[in-house]
Amino acid sequence: MRLKDRVALVTGASGGLGKHFCKALLKEGAKVGVTDIARDMVDDAVASLDDSGSTIGAVVDVCQRGTIESAVSKLVEEFGRLDILVNVAGGALHTPPKFEDIDEASWDKVLDVNLKGTYLCSQVAVAQFRKQGEGGKIVNISALAGRWLGSLAGCHYTAAKAGVIGLTRHLAHELGPEGIHVNAIAPTITLASQRTIDLWNGRSDEYREKILSEIPLRRLSTPDEVAAGVIFLCSDESSYMTGVTLDINGGRFFS
Repeated sequence: MRLKDRVALVTGASGGLGKHFCKALLKEGAKVGVTDIARDMVDDAVASLDDSGSTIGAVVDVCQRGTIESAVSKLVEEFGRLDILVNVAGGALHTPPKFEDIDEASWDKVLDVNLKGTYLCSQVAVAQFRKQGEGGKIVNISALAGRWLGSLAGCHYTAAKAGVIGLTRHLAHELGPEGIHVNAIAPTITLASQRTIDLWNGRSDEYREKILSEIPLRRLSTPDEVAAGVIFLCSDESSYMTGVTLDINGGRFFS
């Protein structure tokens, strides 16, 4: 087990990818703090993981520092430390995809959750890493949109995910001397949640065929393939990597 006895906090853990990341972390021996914005979402996610001895749930609004600090404190009280932060909370958040339809509230919502939330959670986690004095790992979830453009979401999502990549690089540079690794992944469309499945199925056959034709591997990724990238960046196997964004996109875009 590559993460035996390490303690991870996952935001957005009730979503399709978030839940897969939690399962992968548990499989590798980690203890996991399962967080999301509503109690019922957290409870459902914890129940689905079926590993009560290694999980603890907490309600977190990633745009509210106090809720993040409370979750970290709860996790440290239960498991003694924090080693890993996986910033998953984000997405298009049911906002319009077309430029002309994106109002200011939609823009702010997507930028706040995806980018500000990643910054705030990282800041709180780093404070805990420093208390422990043993470094730490942060894995940010960007997207192919942040490298190029979004297939199912709008320009505000693209801007937010590009910001996550920039934040990742800057934090890696600033925190590296303390042994804190900051990396990211940039997956393409992954049918991990019902929301993504509905968006994908809602597009025309021609559109879906065009997307698949742009991917050299001629298929979408699986959640397990994306989770494998997260586990790699959380593990000692990536000990000489920081500031990196892993492109998990089947070759659709080459950085």
